[in-house]
Amino acid sequence: MKFNPKARLDTSQIRDRRGRSSGGSGGMSGGLGGGSLPRSIPMGAGGGIGGLILVVIAFFVFGGGIGGGDSSEALPNDTNLEAECQTGEDANDSQACALVATVNSVQSYWSTALEEQSGTPYEMSQTEFFSGSTTTQGCGSASSDVGPFYCPVDDTVYIDTTFYDQMLEGQLGAEGGPFAEAYVIAHEYGHHIQDLLGTMGQVRTQQGPTSDSVRLELQADCYAGIWAKHATTAPDASGEPLIVELTQDDISRAIDAAHAVGDDRIQQRSGGRVIPEQWTHGSAQQREDWFRTGMEQGTLAACDTFSPSAL
Repeated sequence: MKFNPKARLDTSQIRDRRGRSSGGSGGMSGGLGGGSLPRSIPMGAGGGIGGLILVVIAFFVFGGGIGGGDSSEALPNDTNLEAECQTGEDANDSQACALVATVNSVQSYWSTALEEQSGTPYEMSQTEFFSGSTTTQGCGSASSDVGPFYCPVDDTVYIDTTFYDQMLEGQLGAEGGPFAEAYVIAHEYGHHIQDLLGTMGQVRTQQGPTSDSVRLELQADCYAGIWAKHATTAPDASGEPLIVELTQDDISRAIDAAHAVGDDRIQQRSGGRVIPEQWTHGSAQQREDWFRTGMEQGTLAACDTFSPSAL
């Protein structure tokens, strides 16, 4: 994965709270434990899913099964993003700047593609980098047990930067690499797209191999694949492409990451039995297949995981 040295990065899309974590796990916490049911939290005034926003929009809910690890920094927390992440060259040299560039690329793509394909205008989202724990503006507190997640109340993608080294590449056994990390961000922005399209309002069943929760997560994987297909075309504000090269190895690592976070894979690595009735995100093969579907077909229409025959 190579970023364009001429591209300019927009750090205004990022809120960097690494090293400023707040105590407690609060509303966003919840154990996976081989596929246990995520918790739900009050939405506050206004519509939503029966008055609740369901915490099925976390990348996965990580709890007691595999172990929580420590909350040491995977990325240095003294990075001044605005000063240090200015160009694509910075993104080639720095993991933190690469994450900034990825956020910029994902939002750049959807800022035109969403309306072109659905008629729904894209609305910009914020991304918060944190470590250990954080307090969201709309979904309560979250600890590192949760992993990356999207809060539809405050329209923010939350990325615990310790997740990549400690969980994705560590205890979950993924190969890792920049494009595997990009897949995680693109998946969470897939939830933002679902929020804008109103898809979250379709979620009624929260657990099981054909549940709405699983369908929502697999669709977010498919949307991540759509961005991946078009990643080298998404421009910065001046029209320069942000990403200029993706190799087959990059794609393979993203697919490997999707496979690593399947419910069955996590249940197996936790030492437990595979229990499909407890799934909330889909199997390893399903996550890989839907990411591939997005990459190969590149359209929202191809990602209809809510079709009765989709799963």
